[in-house]
Amino acid sequence: MREYLVTLLLAAALCYVVTPFVRIWALKFGAVAHIRTRDIHTTPTPRWGGLAMWISMALTFAMVNHLSLVGKSFGRDSLGIFCAATLLVAIGLIDDRYELDALTKLAGQALAAGILLLFGIQVLWVPINGVITLPPSIGQLATVIIVLVTINAVNFIDGLDGLAAGIVAISGAAFFAFAYLLAVVYGFNRAGAPSLITAVIIGICVGFLPHNVHPAKIFMGDSGSMFLGLLLAASAITLTGQIDPNAISAEKLGPTLLPLALPFAVLAIPLIDLFSAIFRRLRAGQSPFSSDKEHLHHRILRAGNSHLRTAVILYLWTATIAFPVVVSAFAPLWTAAIVAGLMLGFTTYFSKKGVRTLEKAGK
Repeated sequence: MREYLVTLLLAAALCYVVTPFVRIWALKFGAVAHIRTRDIHTTPTPRWGGLAMWISMALTFAMVNHLSLVGKSFGRDSLGIFCAATLLVAIGLIDDRYELDALTKLAGQALAAGILLLFGIQVLWVPINGVITLPPSIGQLATVIIVLVTINAVNFIDGLDGLAAGIVAISGAAFFAFAYLLAVVYGFNRAGAPSLITAVIIGICVGFLPHNVHPAKIFMGDSGSMFLGLLLAASAITLTGQIDPNAISAEKLGPTLLPLALPFAVLAIPLIDLFSAIFRRLRAGQSPFSSDKEHLHHRILRAGNSHLRTAVILYLWTATIAFPVVVSAFAPLWTAAIVAGLMLGFTTYFSKKGVRTLEKAGK
């Protein structure tokens, strides 16, 4: 655990230090988010935060590669994830500067998923009526779908200062907790790509947030949101490959189900936003790739909450959904229910407090 903590803190420190330099580069090369009708920010803001995250990850990998435990996490999986992430960051940097069309970005995301497949990173089985080993073609298709959905869920939620970075940090923490506890409780190898990647995810998000909270000095841009979405998806898919479902399912169903269910739990808020936006636009006869101001964060802002409070509300809802799910894999259901009840109560109270304050001010 100490080595993963060192990895997390190192990634955070590097991202915090590197980001101001990347901001200068973004301004120099014109990678700036100008004001559009759907935007919340009121001043042109540099993008390319994804480049700072990628540099921080690369430097972190180079520095922790020789640690006794974490060093064993580097292998074919980690290399595949790094290569796919590098491709997406490159595409994102071009998009942040020149604004590529949606289909071009979707093709790039599919290509990144293809790189994962080339390195053997794919969904191998599903826990339905026991354990079903998927045919290679079905597993590959499921992998591509999970990668595309996760990337675009993170991309859709990236519309408010500090929102996507905070939600992904919380999601990464839930993933790391599950991966590490699974290794401890069931005696699996603690040195694996899922623990390494999620520790880096948390670190780079924590290091980036001070520059990205309202008022943001830099945006992560599509280079950052696609990068983080890929890392989350790859971590979940890689985790399924490290588990022998037959060894666990007879003893406890939770750990067998969670590697596939956890991505949907930790990304519940972005996924709700993604699918509601697609449904909303299709119902209005618009392209699902069009833009509007009806995302979750837009609605919470209109309820009278500040930028920071809106972000914190969505952080809390993410944690309220994600962490009880992780607890349910290693503790009795009543324990997970208590955790969920306490978190739900606090999150609901905090979410409604701003609305009540606004109503009192109106009176």
